[in-house]
Amino acid sequence: MSDARIEQGAEGELRLIGVLDYRSGPALREAGRALISGSRAALTLDCSAVERSSSVGLSLLLAFMRDAKAAGVELRVSALPDDMLKIARVSGLLDILPLESSRV
Repeated sequence: MSDARIEQGAEGELRLIGVLDYRSGPALREAGRALISGSRAALTLDCSAVERSSSVGLSLLLAFMRDAKAAGVELRVSALPDDMLKIARVSGLLDILPLESSRV
């Protein structure tokens, strides 16, 4: 298991990394809120380094969407892992998540 984190990537990119679960969720939530609120440009949230996710991962994405809306920043999600995609599909979230079209 790795340490979960969210970090600034290339310009306009955030990277979500590690295992997303009830232990890592609260810290990721706060760190993501800070990074998003500090941005003034459109952002892409790259999820390619997510190792595993429970429903906490989808909850984080929804919270990050709210943060981006409040900051007036467009947010897109890229490279959503299969486990998160399956949870989103079952939960009926595919229509509201700002996913890059190649993953749907």
